[in-house]
Amino acid sequence: MAKKIVITASLTGVLATRSQCPYIPYTPKEIAEEGKRAVDAGASVLHIHARQPDGAPAYDIETYKQIGEEVRSLCPTAIINYSTGAVGLSREERIQHITALKPDMAALNMGSMNYGIYSPKTKEFYHDFVFQNPFSDIKFYLEKMKEAGTLPEMEVFDNGHINNAMPLVDMGLIAKPYVFSFVMGVLGGIPISTQNLLHQAASVPEGSHWQVIGIGRKQWQLIAAAITIDGHIRAGLEDNFYLPNGEMAKSNGELIDAAAQMVRMLGREVAGIEETRQMLGITQK
Repeated sequence: MAKKIVITASLTGVLATRSQCPYIPYTPKEIAEEGKRAVDAGASVLHIHARQPDGAPAYDIETYKQIGEEVRSLCPTAIINYSTGAVGLSREERIQHITALKPDMAALNMGSMNYGIYSPKTKEFYHDFVFQNPFSDIKFYLEKMKEAGTLPEMEVFDNGHINNAMPLVDMGLIAKPYVFSFVMGVLGGIPISTQNLLHQAASVPEGSHWQVIGIGRKQWQLIAAAITIDGHIRAGLEDNFYLPNGEMAKSNGELIDAAAQMVRMLGREVAGIEETRQMLGITQK
């Protein structure tokens, strides 16, 4: 039987604001409600960044704790995946909520890179920073995730980031099942194309689980291509505001429903939460 497709919902992110999309959730309650809509539409994994009430990023333990409690009240079995990505924070601050709250999964950035957003209209960069993730920091985060019993989701923004995992596997800090996320479409990382997706998929160690994270409207092309080669998929307001028909989505649920429909249109099945837990070896906490 063909492998079922896991859908992850990226609920809010840190960069997008309600001036760009009025439906982005900010508060723990709003994030949990969006999580429920996503789970009802077919998502098994909820990828979560924390926000302050005004929409600014939050990195404190208490906000993540409130989010977790709200999510669990509405989605008691969903797989919770917290971000550890940040710029300008110490490595202790970036991992403190994982150590304290011990989520099912946590995103782990596998390399440093330029990270930019460029406007062809104004000929200007309106985000331009260096996303720093040296090996010493990655090793530190892995040690803390291992202590917490949290599965690392290795986010790779370029092909070289995949190979960055190999020394850490050799050190015993990353164990099977290996879980990779191919982040594509960020300026400074690998662009979205079917050719690039095939190259990424051919580069992971045998037996790895991987998903695609397409940034922007080309996301749907990437999702369709991934489904045809046994890849898992991610959708949500963090990555892209727009449905395949070009309309702005009014919720994460609408985006996940569109992704689930695409899975079924291509003759595949969406993995349920328990099936995803078994596939990734994640026990209910």
